Amino acid sequence: MTEPAVRSDTTDGVPAPGGTTRGFRRSAAAQRRLHELVPGGAHTYARGSDQYPENMAPVLVRGEGARVLDLDGNWFVEYGMGLRAVTLGHGYAPVVDAVARAARDGVNFSRPSVWELRAAERFLEQVPGADMVKFAKNGSDVTTAAVKLARSATGRDLVAVCSTQPFFSTDDWFIGTTQMTAGIPAAQRDLTVGFRYNDLDSVRTLLDQQPGRIAALVLEQATATAEPAPGFLEGLRELADADGFVLIFDEMITGMRWAAGGAQSVYGVTPDLSTWGKALGNGFSVSALAGRRDLMDQGGLNTDASRVFLLSTTHGAETTGLAAYLAVSDAYAERDVVGVMEAQGDKLRAGLEAAAAEAGLAEHVTIMGRSSCLVFGTRDHEGNPSQAFRTLFIQEMLERGVLGQSLVISAAHTDADVEATVDAARGALAVYRRAIDAGTTDGLLRGRPVAPAMREHAAPRRLPDPPEEG
Repeated sequence: MTEPAVRSDTTDGVPAPGGTTRGFRRSAAAQRRLHELVPGGAHTYARGSDQYPENMAPVLVRGEGARVLDLDGNWFVEYGMGLRAVTLGHGYAPVVDAVARAARDGVNFSRPSVWELRAAERFLEQVPGADMVKFAKNGSDVTTAAVKLARSATGRDLVAVCSTQPFFSTDDWFIGTTQMTAGIPAAQRDLTVGFRYNDLDSVRTLLDQQPGRIAALVLEQATATAEPAPGFLEGLRELADADGFVLIFDEMITGMRWAAGGAQSVYGVTPDLSTWGKALGNGFSVSALAGRRDLMDQGGLNTDASRVFLLSTTHGAETTGLAAYLAVSDAYAERDVVGVMEAQGDKLRAGLEAAAAEAGLAEHVTIMGRSSCLVFGTRDHEGNPSQAFRTLFIQEMLERGVLGQSLVISAAHTDADVEATVDAARGALAVYRRAIDAGTTDGLLRGRPVAPAMREHAAPRRLPDPPEEG
C-alpha cells in the first residue's frame, strides 16, 4: 500500500471571509470515500465529518508534536490531541521507540509476558489507592467490567450514572441512557438510572427510591467545565460506605491529565474501582481497571464465590500498548508533564480571552475549564449558545491553521504554537464580530452547522461533495 499523496501547496479552495485560502479538496474526496466504506465515515463519532464545517474536515496524514498534516498539504496546530489521549505530542520519540523495541520481540504470546508484570507494578505505584489492576485496549471495556464487578459483589442490578456527564461506555448499559437507543432492549435500558453532578441530594433521593438496588455509582470526578463542590466527592464516599454500593471513578480524561495519579490524587477521595485510558499510552491503545483486591479478585483464581468473567481478551495485554504506558510513565517521572500542560494552557487562555475582549466578544466567545483541558463556548447575538456560531469559529480557525473542536492542549504545544493560535483567533474573531453585528452567520458560514455527536437521527442531508478544482 502506497502512502497517500500529500500536497505541498494550498492553492485550491475557496477564499475565506477573513481573506485567507486553504484547500480541502483531497480531504473532502477522501471523506466521501470513507462514508462509502465506514458507517459514519469515521471510527469514532466525535471524529465524524458532521463535527466540522462542511467540506472542511481534514483527513490527516501524520503529526509532529502539536501539529498535524492533512492530505492537501495543510499543517495545523491541533487541539483535542487524539480525543485527549495525547499529552506528550504526536510521534513522541521515546514512546514510539519503546513500542518498536517491544514489537520486535513479539507482540502477543500464549502466556503472560514480562510486560504485564512491569506495567502492573508501575501502575499500582502510580495509583496507590488501588490494590490490583487489569489492562485492556479501550475505556468502554474496563468501565463495563467495573460495573460487572459491582453487580457481582453487591448482588444488586441497578447502575447509577452521572446524567449530567456525557459518556461512559459504548456498551448497552450506558448507551441506553442516550438518544441513540436503537438496538438496545428496554429491559437493559431500565437497569441504568441517573443522578446529577455536585448534587448529593439527587443521590440520596435515588437511594431512597431504589433501596438496596444500586450496585454502583459511576462518574467523572471533574470535567473540563465542572469541578467538584466542597464535600461532594467525600459525600459520595460516605454514602457508598453506608449503603454498600461500589463507587467507580472514570479517570479516562482526568487520569494523567489532572495528575499522574489521576483526579483521585488531586481531590483526595479514593474510589472502590477506577477506570483509565487515553493518556496512559500517549495515543497507543491501552486502558486499565484498578481497585480494591476483594472486588478485583472476583475475576481471579482466589475466590470461593462464583467467578466473574473479567476482561479475558486476545489483545488486552499485547506488548506494544504496555510498553507505551511504561514509556509514558517514564516521561512523567522525568519532567512535570501536567505542569507544562497547565502552564501552556494558562498562556492560551490569557491570549484568547484578551483577543475576545479586544473584539468586544468576551461574552460571546468564552474559554472554560482546567488549563490542561480547555474548551470554548460560543454564543450568538442574543447571548444564546449557538451551533452555527460555533461552526463559524471552527471554520475561521481552520482557515488560519488551527484544528480543534476544543482547546485541549498537550505538553508539546510550544509558545510559538500558542502564539499562532491566538493570532488565528484574532482573525477568526473579526469574522465572528461581523456575524454578531449582522445577527446571523448567513453569508459567512459556508454550509451547515455542526451537530451533536450523540443524537437520535442522522439528519437527511446528502454527503458532502468535494469542491471543484480551481
